[in-house]
Amino acid sequence: MGRDLGWEGSYNARDLGGLPTADGRAVRWGVVVRSEEPRLWTEAGWRAVREHGVRTIVDLRNDDERTGAHAGEGIDVVHAPLDPVGDDFWTYYAETGLHATPLYYRDQLDKRPDLVVTAVRAVANARPGGVLVHCASGRDRTGLLVLVLLSLAGVPGAAIADDYELSRARLRPLWTRLGRPDDEPKILDLLARHGTTPRKSFLDVHAALDVEVLLRAGGVDDADITALRQRLVA
Repeated sequence: MGRDLGWEGSYNARDLGGLPTADGRAVRWGVVVRSEEPRLWTEAGWRAVREHGVRTIVDLRNDDERTGAHAGEGIDVVHAPLDPVGDDFWTYYAETGLHATPLYYRDQLDKRPDLVVTAVRAVANARPGGVLVHCASGRDRTGLLVLVLLSLAGVPGAAIADDYELSRARLRPLWTRLGRPDDEPKILDLLARHGTTPRKSFLDVHAALDVEVLLRAGGVDDADITALRQRLVA
């Protein structure tokens, strides 16, 4: 089974199943899928989503970003925005362009962990079936949530970073479809000026992350942490 899902109209949808954990197990297939926003998905694409077993969507976008696509019957949609409009925390990152890099991850985990914990809870509390998590491109906000989930599952940092980097490559044809310039050169230049790269900055966040401390500080108890880990890992 391949991780890239190829749903019609999608560019960045893949299952997290099969990623190896440090103790020799693997993430369960069909439990968590990551993607870009679904506005270009066709009817056949949505049918494939349901056939894949997705029963809950966790939407990390702000209210003003949500347009067009509707999941329809049989799929719950939970809104858990990671960068709410009007939050002063985001002013610096929006103005500098760092919101499109992993350089904001650690700061958000330190200063606004409540937003991330809310998104994690949405995954943990989802009804039986698969959970699809997405933001706009499926790279940055989705990347942060997936980093936390896969860290809890025990997936090594290098494998999580490999998954993050897949989104960077998958987005080029999406930008072309939308008539947008590829932001990769700008991101690489910006990170170089900060003495890092996308992969290194991502791995630095992983190295500093104690995911259980993060979740406990957000009110997630040990029983819920164990239950979520068991949901994620085969």
